[in-house]
Amino acid sequence: MSLFTATARATTRSALACDLPPAFLAPSLFSPIATIQHNHLHQQQQQCSAFSTSSANYSRNKRRGVSAIHRTGLNVPLHASKFGIPTPAKPEEREPREATPDHGLWGFFVVERERVPSTEYEARFGRPWTSQELRNKSFNDLHALWWVCAKERNRIATSELERKRLALGYGEHEAGKRLAAVKKTQKAIKSVLTERMYAWEEARNEWDDGYRPALDGMYE
Repeated sequence: MSLFTATARATTRSALACDLPPAFLAPSLFSPIATIQHNHLHQQQQQCSAFSTSSANYSRNKRRGVSAIHRTGLNVPLHASKFGIPTPAKPEEREPREATPDHGLWGFFVVERERVPSTEYEARFGRPWTSQELRNKSFNDLHALWWVCAKERNRIATSELERKRLALGYGEHEAGKRLAAVKKTQKAIKSVLTERMYAWEEARNEWDDGYRPALDGMYE
């Protein structure tokens, strides 16, 4: 061993001895923040490898910065490429279809099948039904009348929506009066059905209490 080599080793040992702190100062050099960050990064790496099936995109990845939308497609054609995309038919090439004359959706329009009825049509209606008149009707009649009112309300709502879309500026007042009459009829139907429900409950309670009406000579 030459003198130069021995001198270099001695100099290196002395430098290391000067750079390293004493052994009793080692606990003071412990940094909890750095340890927590290191453990967090280690857990992230473990989670990526456990739950992800794709390779990690490192900084040296060749696909870094490539757009997922504008990049080239697959190198191998898929089976779907064997079938052509269907072309929609042009409107002028379609066969004309006649409207169904008795379709249920025509109930949302007037008899003349106009989108917006005239003010004369909206103003031409009768008075609403009263509760006294409806008390003489059967349940089936009340049920049918209720759905006639519901159909008329749908028709009024359709015409009102069409007026607002076209910004016509007429017919709202007449349609409002017609709608109010329909609502009064439905309110009277509810009132009559409520009376019948209370009467039936009272009769059932009396029957449960032991009351039996005298039926002798009732049907003679």
